[in-house]
Amino acid sequence: MERLSVGYKYEEVFPPWSHLGHPQPEALLEQAMIGPSPNPLILSYLKYAISSQMVSYSTVLTAISKFDDFSRDLCVQSLLEIMDMFCDRLSCHGKAEECIGLCRALMSALNWLLRCAAFYTEKVKETLEQAAAESQLKMCLERLEKMLGSTKNRALIHIAKLEETSSWSTVEQSLVKLGENLNSLSNSPLRSQADDCVSLIKSIPTMLSVHSEQLNKTGFPTVHAVVLLEGTMNLTGETQPLVEQLMMVKRMQRIPSPLFVLEIWKACFVGLIESPEGTEELKWTAFTFLKIPQVLVKLKKYPQGEKDFTEDVNCAFEFLLKLTPLLDKADQRCNCNCMNLLLQECSKQGLLSEANMTNLITKRAADREHAPRLKSAENANIQPNPGLILRAEPTVTNILKTMDADHSKSPEGLLGVLGHMLSGKSLDLLLAAAAATGKLKSFARKFIKLNEFTKNITGESSKSASVRALLFDISFLMLCHVAQTYGSEVILSESSPPGEVPFFETWMLTCMPEEGKILNPDHPCFRPDSTKVESLVALLNNSSEMKLVQMKWHEACLSISAAILEILNAWENSVLTFESIQKITDNIKGKVCSMAVCAVAWLVAHVRMLGLDEREKSLQMIRQLATPLYSENTLQFYNERVVIMSSILEHMCADVLQQTATQIKFPSTGMDTIPYWNLLPPKKPIKEVLTSVFTKVLEKGWVDSRSIHIFDTLLHMGGVYWFCNNLVKELLKETRKEHTLRAVELLYAIFCLDMQQLTLTLLGHILPNLLTDSSKWHTLMDPPGKALAKLSVWCALSSYSSHNKGQASARQKKRHREDIEDYISLFPLDDTQPSKLMRLLSSNEEDSNILSSPNRSMSSSLSASQLHTVSMRDPLNRVLANLFLLISSILGAKTAGTHTQFVQWFMEECVDCLEQGSRGSILQFMPFTMVSELVKVSTMSSPKIVLAITDLSLPLGRRVAAKAIAAL
Repeated sequence: MERLSVGYKYEEVFPPWSHLGHPQPEALLEQAMIGPSPNPLILSYLKYAISSQMVSYSTVLTAISKFDDFSRDLCVQSLLEIMDMFCDRLSCHGKAEECIGLCRALMSALNWLLRCAAFYTEKVKETLEQAAAESQLKMCLERLEKMLGSTKNRALIHIAKLEETSSWSTVEQSLVKLGENLNSLSNSPLRSQADDCVSLIKSIPTMLSVHSEQLNKTGFPTVHAVVLLEGTMNLTGETQPLVEQLMMVKRMQRIPSPLFVLEIWKACFVGLIESPEGTEELKWTAFTFLKIPQVLVKLKKYPQGEKDFTEDVNCAFEFLLKLTPLLDKADQRCNCNCMNLLLQECSKQGLLSEANMTNLITKRAADREHAPRLKSAENANIQPNPGLILRAEPTVTNILKTMDADHSKSPEGLLGVLGHMLSGKSLDLLLAAAAATGKLKSFARKFIKLNEFTKNITGESSKSASVRALLFDISFLMLCHVAQTYGSEVILSESSPPGEVPFFETWMLTCMPEEGKILNPDHPCFRPDSTKVESLVALLNNSSEMKLVQMKWHEACLSISAAILEILNAWENSVLTFESIQKITDNIKGKVCSMAVCAVAWLVAHVRMLGLDEREKSLQMIRQLATPLYSENTLQFYNERVVIMSSILEHMCADVLQQTATQIKFPSTGMDTIPYWNLLPPKKPIKEVLTSVFTKVLEKGWVDSRSIHIFDTLLHMGGVYWFCNNLVKELLKETRKEHTLRAVELLYAIFCLDMQQLTLTLLGHILPNLLTDSSKWHTLMDPPGKALAKLSVWCALSSYSSHNKGQASARQKKRHREDIEDYISLFPLDDTQPSKLMRLLSSNEEDSNILSSPNRSMSSSLSASQLHTVSMRDPLNRVLANLFLLISSILGAKTAGTHTQFVQWFMEECVDCLEQGSRGSILQFMPFTMVSELVKVSTMSSPKIVLAITDLSLPLGRRVAAKAIAAL
């Protein structure tokens, strides 16, 4: 009874400060602070109210921050003591709105402490007040340290900063003021204490972006493989997607900059050493000496923090110099000092200072004294490719300018330039240099324009007719060669006006055999106007040689297939003799090689359709057309043109000759036979090939270019699901931790062959199967399960970031897709849901039911992506949304197992790999309700993790985060 009456008396004495029996801290403090020293009775009542949780921490903090007469030392001291009661263990278990209130109050209290500290640093300057002011300042700074020492408090202030930017700017102003006063502070312990507090406050906005780097590793197989893949398969690709992919790997694996640059150079040297002779070697040289310096120039533009990127490049070269055997082997292969040329190129691009370059060149020169040498006689005749490539690059620009001129004014002059390009390996050098510097497409466009120009015939002399024939022939052969070496997509124009598709594009798309493209020999494109065909047959059969004047070459090339069919039929039916056939084939290949190329293109399609016993004559005709003509009467540059023609025909016939077990001796062209062709061992099931190649790669620890090509072939043959599923099975077999990590690094790089499709399969099919089938849960144990979680996150992040920028490489666009399934029917999401939710949340205010009602079924799938109105029609978005719904249901389920552990690893990896703020990242697909489930998991119950996984750009995201952190 007694206690009741005391409470009753309190309410009698303090009626204005209570609201329905609850004391109001603001009114209490106002009353307590009336005199020069605080009223102890009222303060004891306030402390009692705090201890018995009659008042919330946020109201107390807000009340304290309104007191601004800092000259009353005793009052300030008592306020600091009140803060001591709870500042290091703040919590709030109320509604989300109350938690946001706590964030705001904490920021106000922070600002109050800063103003207080600034006041006392100012006062220290007065000699009489110095000792008292210093002791007051010490008390203030101790409270600041105590408040900021808790990550939880900093996280709450981080949310408040985003919630109220204006209040944060007042904090910044108070910081500036305090900083100005600190300079005059003579007491060094106090000064360093204050500096610590200031730096802690300044770190709050970036508290998510601090990532430690990996320092216990020196080799990074993913970087190595990504560079090898790009150099082997995608020389013509733009540099930006490669730069972003490399940056993604650097971030996800936290690779220190110097080691990252070193790994890029190591991959380039390995590529140079192991590339097959000929075109491939030139491609690698261009990639290393022209493209990679450009990639580094772009990498330099990314924020490096405190570090200077040129210092990192210098450091990488210092490390590279220690790999003497690698450099010696590359020098031997290229017959020159590769390092010197690279250093000069990097210095030219502003990646190395002059002094560092000279120092590195001197060190390498000293090392080379002991290098094994080739015999000097062999050496003298070989011109080093790197030097040639570096010289070819400016030549490309000059040729492009020449090709821009009006062809009709001096066709002979242009022919001279083209003839010069055809000699020796000039053409391949120029094409490699153009491909590495992104000029190949405009190169091809210029040749297409030239090829079209030869359609214009006005009364011409025999000389101008032969020049026109040569211009047509050379441009046609060059375009075929480019299409075969670098892929037909380089040639296709983005947008030709309708009805104006150039002749070469039409021919290439419909008539040119390519790997994986099956042509129908009876297609209408092979059946042009019959009168033109008859006149061409008559011309080939009756004249002693091809006429040139007024000849429409593009028509002849389109008609030749039907003409060959007529001639073959006549030969089959003994109407024509073998001698007549020889005369006809000599006519076809005698003046322009393009007709022979078009004829063989059709014959290749035709042979595929014939039975074994019907092929003889067609194959004999291919042989005839592939053999060069040795006569006095050929046109200029015949030998050079034949070299290119032979290479084109060899590529065209490769598949058919293998299938028909025929051999045709193509004249030795000095060019390489087809590299990376026919790599799969005969009679071995492709699954065995896949597992054996992957095992070898895993043992070695890095992927070589031959393996990359085998993986690519297997991906074509087996399809995306087969490929992904079998490689994941291989990963799950690994039981040693270091092996599984290496496997993930290599698998991620292998998946770069077609990251988008493989990610859809992995996240949309394989993971859901493993997570929902209890008989497979045992396979997800640590370490393979943890490794699979890592791989899944890396793939999801990469696909999502490149997908948003629309960067599928040309190689991936070209691949024939088996559409795995229609993802919309596979994952039916209720598409009406976002609109219902949007109405609820349109006011930006949180609907009280969403976060506090026990019945959460309505909002259980609400995620940030829906508030950002991300399109759910997109397969990747859909797959991610469904994966997170599945993860959410596993976390909320009553049974736990290895699959629950897998989900935790998956989320931990997401947090590890994230950049600051997850807006626009894959975590925006995570339902908001999942945050409270995740916080219950011991490894995930940290304020930083909550900040990392919620989208703080949204008011609702901030409320969810505040609620989860305040309850920790």
